[in-house]
This record gives sequence, structure tokens and C-alpha cells, in this order.
Amino acid sequence: MSTQFKSAMERLKASVRDVPDFPKKGIIFKDITPILANGQLFRLAVTIFAERYQRKSVEKIVAIDARGFIFGGALAHYLGIGLTIVRKKGKLPYTSHHEDYELEYGQGTLEMHVDSVEKHQRVVIIDDLLATGGTAEAAAKLVEQCGGEVVELAFLVELGFLKGRYRLAKYPVFSIINY
Repeated sequence: MSTQFKSAMERLKASVRDVPDFPKKGIIFKDITPILANGQLFRLAVTIFAERYQRKSVEKIVAIDARGFIFGGALAHYLGIGLTIVRKKGKLPYTSHHEDYELEYGQGTLEMHVDSVEKHQRVVIIDDLLATGGTAEAAAKLVEQCGGEVVELAFLVELGFLKGRYRLAKYPVFSIINY
């Protein structure tokens, strides 16, 4: 890890706010909104992602509902490539693939339009946070149902103690901030 990247990561990490007992008692929520509210920090995070993927022949960004949309849209714009969204059940208007998943405090279903990723298309899946890996794994399965290739799963924050990276061992994983 370069000194420049380590310094940038520390600046971003120092801006993440801990919110105890959210969304339920016993969970310490990692709030990234201070990064989003600071233009320089938001640009820094997007630039770190962009520099990582601009030479990896990525053809599309797949962003996970909802905070993944923030980084996914900015990254797709920066790279000049398309954006596909993965949404919670019932939010997409067109024929969709769906995938059930478990997360750290419940269950859900994700959906993605059947034509949103082309066969063999190289994609990066992005979200704000990696916890247990259930949401990211479901998104990767949706990409694969369309015939796409997951180049990497990207996160601003990783909660390493929840071991989500191990659940995603089939895929390369990159995160800027680790706890």
C-alpha cells in the first residue's frame, strides 16, 4: 500500500461517524454521510475507485441499492461507461432476475433487469459497505445470471470482523476503509 493511498484512506476513515444502536440495538452503524457532505472527500473516494479501474477494461458499473448508487453513478461517469442498478424487490419496472439473500440483520431479495448486463461484459459491482457479504453475493449472482463477468466487488467501507470477504472468496474484493 502506497503512502499516498494510506494517507487518503486515513482521511476518509477519520470522517466516518459511528452511530450506536442503529438500525437496531447492538449494531454500530458506520455513517458515511460526512464523506458525502464534503466535496473534497467524496471526490477523493471516487478518484481512488476510478484510478483502480480505469486500466482494467471494465465495461459497466453495477451499483447496489441505495448508497451504492451514489458511488456507482459517479464512478461510471468518471470512467465514461454505463451504469446498471441492483434494486430491492418490486422497485424495477421491467422483466428482472431476482436473488434472495441474507444480511447481518434480516433477509431480502434483490433484482436486476434481465438485459442490463450483456454476456461476457466485464463489470465492477460497487456498494458503500461490506458487512456479511450477502447483498454483494446476491448482486454478483444477478450479474452472472445475465452472463456477465464480475471483475471485482468494490466498497468504501469493509467491516472485516464480520468476515464478508470470506463469503465472497470466489470474487476479488477491494475496499478503501477497513475496520
